[in-house]
Amino acid sequence: MTGKDTKSIPLTLPAAASASERRAFTRLCRLLVHAHLDPEVQMNPSIWFRAAGIRDLYNKPLLAAAARTVLDLVDQGWTVRGDKQVPLLSPPHVDGDRDTEKARVRRQEHLRRDAQLRQPSVRRFIEGMEHGHPHGGHLVSIFNLMRDGRELADALEADPRATHTIQPYVQIVDGTSTCELTGFKLHDIWRYFRHTWSNAYSTVPGRSMPILIRDAATEYHSVIGLAAISSPIVQIADRDGWLQWDTKHFVEALQANPTDKIARWLAHRIQAQCSEIYVDDLLRDGLLQPNDLKNPTQDVIARLRADAKRHRAKHYQGTRISKIRSIESDAWVARAETDLFRSKRSALLAETLEVQGVLGTYLTPRPTAMGLRRALDDPKAKVQIGRLVRHARGERVGTVIADLTVCGAIAPYSSLAAGKLVGALAVSPITLAAYRAKYSRPSEIASAMAGRPITRDARLAFVGTTSLYGTGSSQYNRLFWPASVMGGAGDVRMGFYELGHSRSFGTSHFSDATVQALVRLSELSGDRIRVNSIFGEGVSPRLRKVRLGLAALGWPTNELLRHGRKRILYGVPLVENLRDFALGIDPDPVYLFDPEPRDTGESVAQWWLERWGRRRAAQERVQENMRQNSLVRPVRHGARVPLPKDDEALPDSTTRAAPHEI
Repeated sequence: MTGKDTKSIPLTLPAAASASERRAFTRLCRLLVHAHLDPEVQMNPSIWFRAAGIRDLYNKPLLAAAARTVLDLVDQGWTVRGDKQVPLLSPPHVDGDRDTEKARVRRQEHLRRDAQLRQPSVRRFIEGMEHGHPHGGHLVSIFNLMRDGRELADALEADPRATHTIQPYVQIVDGTSTCELTGFKLHDIWRYFRHTWSNAYSTVPGRSMPILIRDAATEYHSVIGLAAISSPIVQIADRDGWLQWDTKHFVEALQANPTDKIARWLAHRIQAQCSEIYVDDLLRDGLLQPNDLKNPTQDVIARLRADAKRHRAKHYQGTRISKIRSIESDAWVARAETDLFRSKRSALLAETLEVQGVLGTYLTPRPTAMGLRRALDDPKAKVQIGRLVRHARGERVGTVIADLTVCGAIAPYSSLAAGKLVGALAVSPITLAAYRAKYSRPSEIASAMAGRPITRDARLAFVGTTSLYGTGSSQYNRLFWPASVMGGAGDVRMGFYELGHSRSFGTSHFSDATVQALVRLSELSGDRIRVNSIFGEGVSPRLRKVRLGLAALGWPTNELLRHGRKRILYGVPLVENLRDFALGIDPDPVYLFDPEPRDTGESVAQWWLERWGRRRAAQERVQENMRQNSLVRPVRHGARVPLPKDDEALPDSTTRAAPHEI
């Protein structure tokens, strides 16, 4: 982030703030103006609150939200500078030096990760995994699932060409399965090692399939790495442009070559959207008449939009969350008739009928390329084509496209570039087959909209991911392999293509305590829009909650939500007909490989071992790195969760620039 991206922000409190709150906040800002901060040490909010004379924050929600927000931002490199009347908050400058920028990003991620690792429940979980339990006549702990780096280095050195030294395979994780070798639940194993990542562990809304990569060469099948295939971010400009399925690129291609095939698809989209909207209650309430679905009028469309607005307001103002959550998971009519889905249905039906009224005249009685060309010459019809494309993209983005939200190797395998092995196995036939089997079931949102079970396609066509750092990713760089290792043609190459960059926008730079303070301020401010974290309400509840809290402070939300990080986007196309299958124009994918698994990942593992593993193992530096991961007690191993020290128990001199030293 540079000064050009964000202007300096005046640090003022809204009119509702009391005089004492204003004085306390001003004292805090003045301390921050003159602070000399150590970038290597995390700030301790309680010390700053004491120095500024800020007490009883629970009864001062406005001050709590403002003070915590400013401290988080300063901790991430923002600066407070003096002004004659009002202090100004300025964003950090992104350093061109790669190592410096990586260090800044790590600190930003550690803010939330370390706070999570300090939680008593998380500590109990980690300690329980490390303490172990009796299984099979032995005391087994998570350490049994770590491979000793000295043993691995010795084995590779003794026989560099051996295929039995490392024997990777894929293991799909679900919520109930147990590891037969250790007695641990598979998800607990996955969760423990996920806590070793630089960023905080969090659950992902929507679809999510965790994956373990295990090593059959060891007694307990040590963990090599982990991955997770999850619902993707709905809109990413560079990704959508690369896929050519965003509205702009699609319409441009259509204008250059309108076809009968696309005309038929557009007509089918209108019919499908109408048929998948539950309308019994709309007819029962007199909002619609049966003939309105065939011959809609502007009056009907206006009534539907008013109904959508009314029921959305009812959802936010009077919804009892417990009542919604008590509805049976497959009670689709009951879900459809909730205020939330009533509003969504009315809004979508209004849009679909409007598209039908404008575009339908060009596609009836028979959709043809000629009729489509005439529609493209009509500005109003062209807009409706764009709306159909956007809805098709929104419908299928979470079904045939997924994100690799977790991907990496753990020590000592990480020294051998095993992250590349994990990346390839995450998009291999066995993983895609497991994903298809898991999600070939009714979609929650589509079924709630239709009032009946609706099953979406679960055949993945594309998997995307992002780097942790905007300066590059050694894990995905040059990660390509012949499709033949997955049963495809020998002359076809597969792998991770660089697509562009994501926006430096989100909430990763705010601690959980700050988010809670912003949420509480929003609720106490009487905001009429509540974020209930109900599936179907909208994307990223955390982001929407933070946005509402910042708005309650009267501070610019977009500027403060820019965390100053642009991640590199990568993507793995899995099919030849990517755009047309992704949008549903083609009913079936044309895979680049054999989608039916022939093994549990052994062929991909053999390719990785030849291409990356053995070359790394021959390097003296890599061998030394592996040997540093010892299982001799006290265990010093890179795959062990790095629990932070208890800041409250440390002297002030170890915390970041204690205010009394300023």
